[in-house]
Amino acid sequence: MTDHSPEQKEMPFVQHLVELRGRLLKIILAVGLILLVLIPFANPLFTFLAEPLLRFLPETASMIAIDVISPFFTPFKLVIMLSIFLAVPAILYHIWAFVAPGLYENEKALVLPLLVSSTFLFYLGMAFAYYVVFPIMFNFMASTAPEGVKMMPDISRYLDLILKLFFAFGVAFQVPVVTIVLVSMDMISTESLTEKRPYIIVMAFTIGMLMTPPDVISQTLLAVPMWLLFELGLFIARLLQHRKQSASSTDKSTALTMEDSSKQLMHQDPNDRDKQ
Repeated sequence: MTDHSPEQKEMPFVQHLVELRGRLLKIILAVGLILLVLIPFANPLFTFLAEPLLRFLPETASMIAIDVISPFFTPFKLVIMLSIFLAVPAILYHIWAFVAPGLYENEKALVLPLLVSSTFLFYLGMAFAYYVVFPIMFNFMASTAPEGVKMMPDISRYLDLILKLFFAFGVAFQVPVVTIVLVSMDMISTESLTEKRPYIIVMAFTIGMLMTPPDVISQTLLAVPMWLLFELGLFIARLLQHRKQSASSTDKSTALTMEDSSKQLMHQDPNDRDKQ
């Protein structure tokens, strides 16, 4: 069928490489432009990022820089990573533009909404980590410091921790997208996912244990959203599966009706056919 064929003929391998090179250069250019804009605001951005911790430090305590180059390098590292995070829409767009010519129409209809929702969920995961997880986690850590111990975190280690958590929550919030893709590609059924729900919940808490600091609060705050997002993805996958089955049933009914009509016409008397 014509609506299920790729839009373009197969391109030569060298042409694919040229196209890939162009897309990678555009991605690097997008990241570089964002980086140039953010560099003058490196220190204020780090202060904003450290605010969930600073608010729970004792009045006489502050963050420290152990290494000599940390006061310069740590904010600079932050704006580099932030530039990559902010360039995610451009990165996904160029990935989409590169693979789109080889996709079928039904695949394009599925992939584009998934790319948009994936970007939104990644940013939502980062926002959840900053506004919900960080205050609870740092308040807990500051309150458990032994008497006589002054909490004075190193800025470099703090940045490494929060970048790891940003990435963990951004990836964890992709669970609905992964669930929908697996069901849509018929790699697994919604019934099978429903049966495996207890194992998936255990897996969510295991991932939370591995990707967060060794405290129950942060582990739970990662595992519970993963479980709820899995349920959301399972619900949407059921709706899409039901719509697909309904469309398939309609097509079969239409085909059977046309087949019955053609059979009746073939068995009809020629004189009656001429009258019609």
